[in-house]
Amino acid sequence: MSFTLQVNDGIASIGRDAWDACAAPTGDPFVSYDFLDACEASGSAVPSQGWAARHLSLHDEDGAVIGVMPLYLKGHSQGEYVFDHSWADAYQRAGGRYYPKLLGAVPFTPATGPRFLHAPGADAATVREALLQGALTLVERLGVSSLHVNFPTEPEWRAMTEAGLLPRRDIQFIWRNEGYGGFDDFLAALSSNRRKTIRRERREAQVGLDIRVLTGGDITEAHWDAFFAFYMDTGDRKWGRPYLTRDFFARVGASMADRIALVMAFRDETPIAGALNFIGRDALYGRQWGALEEVPFLHFELCYYQAIDFAISRGLARVEAGAQGEHKIARGYLPSPVYSAHWIADPALRDPVARYLDNERPAVEAEMEAMTTDLSPYRRT
Repeated sequence: MSFTLQVNDGIASIGRDAWDACAAPTGDPFVSYDFLDACEASGSAVPSQGWAARHLSLHDEDGAVIGVMPLYLKGHSQGEYVFDHSWADAYQRAGGRYYPKLLGAVPFTPATGPRFLHAPGADAATVREALLQGALTLVERLGVSSLHVNFPTEPEWRAMTEAGLLPRRDIQFIWRNEGYGGFDDFLAALSSNRRKTIRRERREAQVGLDIRVLTGGDITEAHWDAFFAFYMDTGDRKWGRPYLTRDFFARVGASMADRIALVMAFRDETPIAGALNFIGRDALYGRQWGALEEVPFLHFELCYYQAIDFAISRGLARVEAGAQGEHKIARGYLPSPVYSAHWIADPALRDPVARYLDNERPAVEAEMEAMTTDLSPYRRT
């Protein structure tokens, strides 16, 4: 069977029906057409911001799309959450040109998910191999330094490692639903001290506030106005560069409302803080958060405890609360591996990066094991 591979400078060039025929079966909200289109159409992930779409589409003999891969030509390493700045600096000091590079990922989204998407009936391994080879060929044809595939699934990561890409592991903190009937069942699995601490944190965070979880038609543009103000304030103070435009939130609010859980805290009917979550088939994904008031423990309440409550009520298997944050362990979110894979064209950079990753992997594994053993809040059986 022969295939044709096409490079597309926007997801709209592929179209919703063709893209979602491959993406929808995964149940992952972030590889959906609506999410990626919102990133591009809102001006959040566009060439002027260092994100130039080069999405791959794989077509069969009849021209039907049987596979797609989200792919970007990147002019920097911002908004990726897999850190290669030191590689770029070293290469550029040595006279190389690290940027632009190719990135297979979802913009601004450190969540594990499929990166090689196939249509029903197409062979997953065949599609993955064709898309990966297409991405590597594009590295050569464009003359760019590298290909990076961030936050793939573990099977994809292992397949890319077997294909010669350099494997990397990192740590995120994930809460897992052990069949809890309610939040108290979750608390019962914790040590006595942690139960008392979490109950106290929740009481103090909720004093004088009305906390609501909004989804679907309950989310209005007024809610998005308030949330965007939270997002911009927190971004300006903490990161210095918020990535997402107000139009992004309008677009996902219009097209993905049923896949969004927006947690909002109100004081006297005035919203003061919020946390944005996306709902997957079996997971709740925590994304942005912000607040205009300093309230003790409100971050934990909106981002972690309300997410657990929601996941239990929906029967979701886990909550993925985003990148970084060892403090999540004490709230029941345990260390879990996340993955990336890297192809570097120039051996002068590839070889030292390979040695660096060889040393980094056992250190990451040891750190994850130590945190799980020493810091877990769960009762020991």
